[in-house]
Amino acid sequence: MLRGIPASPGIVVGPVHLLRWEVPEVRHRLVDDADIDAEIARYQQALDKARARLRLLRARTETQAGATEAAIFDVQLSMLDDGELTNHTVALVRQNLGAEKAFDIVMSEWRQHFARSSSPMLREKVGDLTDVHIRVLSLLLELPDHDPVDVPPGSNTILVTHDLTPSLTMQLDRNCIAGIATEAGTATAHVAILARSLGLPAVVGLRSALSALRGGEVAILDGADGTLLIAPTDDEVAEARQRVADEAGRADVLRELAHSEAITRDAHRVVVRANVDIPEEAVLAADSGARGVGLMRTEFLVVGRATMPDEEEQYAAYTRVVKAFAGEAVIIRTFDVGGDKLPVGGYPHEANPFLGWRAIRMCLDESELFKVQLRALMRAAVHGDLRIMLPLVVTVDEVRETRQLMSECVEELAERRVPFRADVPLGVMVETPAAAVSCDTLVRDVDFFSIGSNDLVQYTLAVDRGNANLAPRFTPFHPAVLRLMQQVQRTGAAHGLDVCVCGEMASQPLAVFALLGLGIRQLSVAPRAVADVKRVIRGVRAEAAADAVQAALATSTAREAETLLRRRMRAELDR
Repeated sequence: MLRGIPASPGIVVGPVHLLRWEVPEVRHRLVDDADIDAEIARYQQALDKARARLRLLRARTETQAGATEAAIFDVQLSMLDDGELTNHTVALVRQNLGAEKAFDIVMSEWRQHFARSSSPMLREKVGDLTDVHIRVLSLLLELPDHDPVDVPPGSNTILVTHDLTPSLTMQLDRNCIAGIATEAGTATAHVAILARSLGLPAVVGLRSALSALRGGEVAILDGADGTLLIAPTDDEVAEARQRVADEAGRADVLRELAHSEAITRDAHRVVVRANVDIPEEAVLAADSGARGVGLMRTEFLVVGRATMPDEEEQYAAYTRVVKAFAGEAVIIRTFDVGGDKLPVGGYPHEANPFLGWRAIRMCLDESELFKVQLRALMRAAVHGDLRIMLPLVVTVDEVRETRQLMSECVEELAERRVPFRADVPLGVMVETPAAAVSCDTLVRDVDFFSIGSNDLVQYTLAVDRGNANLAPRFTPFHPAVLRLMQQVQRTGAAHGLDVCVCGEMASQPLAVFALLGLGIRQLSVAPRAVADVKRVIRGVRAEAAADAVQAALATSTAREAETLLRRRMRAELDR
């Protein structure tokens, strides 16, 4: 039994597929003069196979996620077609070097050159070069576990890997992969959020998984318990399959509950909205019972792209989501790039990127690119109740600068005579202690607050949310976090501003109970969590939650607060 961190609930019984997406070790090998032409032909065959696999991935991605996401593979295809790459590799082979070592040397030099380049566009290509490096070497070395394409269709496979990057994620065939287990990551890491969004059971932080597995063995993945059971007995498999059947029955009940009103037992109404990562999720979110979108992330338009999205492409993406919700509020966050999400054109290496040039800071410094997004948002707002939200705001100056850019956009759009809305509501994400403590300085310049619990916990507790070693210390139930949220809620209520919580915390049943007690009446959650959240809301009294939270705020530790809240919630649900 391997124990990790629960990331996305659900149980999977299936074979393990190992994915070692890393540049493999390559031994120095010499070839005889008589074998040089055959070695060059072998290299060309590997390039052909790599092209074929990338075209397959591109077609699959375009079908599943759209042309925008599929375009990330065009850059890698162009690299494989680069004549300079082939010429340099072939030249080394003609000096009697094995094709895999020759290619390894050339690609290593290219990656170092690109990484040191003064051009942001070249630095941004290092990730694509690494993917090409891994893919071609894996073919030349005939490695069995270095390609996410090699998963048999319909195999109900549990994918086990060190970590899943956005690039790798796009390569996965959802008809083959039934669950995900990673050595790295935490419950708020990219892979965990993605797995919940896709409804895939997942466990992260399984530090020794790759060394403990050989691939192909049957295992049971339990995303709720955070475990991976290797080579289970027949009885354990039967028990797991019964639990899968039970979960399916529970899902049917929750589907009926999804479209009911979110009202507590003492008649407090709560608005439950959905988080949306890509426009294609809008239909799923609308069908989930959510009343609009509380957080639409726009990074999908930027991360891993070969070109910057223009105004028309962005307008079409935002309009698609707004129309899916027919009159309900759709809150769209402006580009939150930086940290672990890299923009087109590269991102300068920083010792501490989460405290660096990112989110609203980057957008205001790159004002022309930011204005393209603002114009697209203002145009899409004519189709429904669109609202704009700014990430990582710590001072009112950032809000005022944004409003000045929006005024410039109004003039530009009016001159072009295209339909747009000038009075789009503008809110901010409260993600830092600075923003929470000084939120009263923002109230005259914003239309709403949205608490981003993921980053608020990270910055308040000085705990990297992506570090598996620190996962037990990452908790929203720390009294400091609860007090900051209470302060934001009270300030918003005093000035007539809506306050929503849109981080992963809002999808956790116990946290929902705590948020109700803090006075929060708007939540934004993963679409698949909407019904579960409504179940909790409908099963408790807001008055009881408030009493529980006041007691939790008086505790000294996160463990004490969580234990108290859990006991009070169970007692309330038992009633």
